[in-house]
Amino acid sequence: MSTDDKSRETYVTQRAAAARNRTTILEVAHDLFAESQTVSMNEIAKRAGVGAGTLYRHFPTREALILAVYRHDVQRLVDSVDEVLATQRPLDAFVTWFERAADYIRLKHGLGDALHNAAIQDAINETYAPVVGAVTRLLDACVADGSVRAGLDPGDVLLLMGFLWRVSPDTSGIAQGRRLIEIVFDGIRTVRKGQ
Repeated sequence: MSTDDKSRETYVTQRAAAARNRTTILEVAHDLFAESQTVSMNEIAKRAGVGAGTLYRHFPTREALILAVYRHDVQRLVDSVDEVLATQRPLDAFVTWFERAADYIRLKHGLGDALHNAAIQDAINETYAPVVGAVTRLLDACVADGSVRAGLDPGDVLLLMGFLWRVSPDTSGIAQGRRLIEIVFDGIRTVRKGQ
């Protein structure tokens, strides 16, 4: 193997390790932020099995890590559409997806003041289109199987589900969220003749 080939192989190996470390850090940070918004960066590094230097190379500030967790979580939510549609009927998949969204929103509640600044607003604006795209795919599947009426605007449906931002993260709030999801879906279902 030539020196150039060895250098290229080393580079590829290092990049793969860096990508794995980044993903691990994001997943660990997600879980730890869900437990406590005051978790330290050192505790995140320790639980992720990386050194503090590795953590800070990827995320130089706490805010940078929080924003990255936010983006990572939104992307995971968006990417889960195919999985829920492949394993459930479209309307059930839509409900499951919004329940996952509710779980994510409860985590966001836990981050509190850390998410109230201009940088997070930019992240929210940047992730809005992919979320609307996910809702569109779910709506299209529901319309195709006749469980939801045609002509619904995905942005409107997402706005309707905005109550998820307001319910409390405790047991009663989770139950209330489920009841409200059912009310929304009762409103957008296809009404069959004779019902």
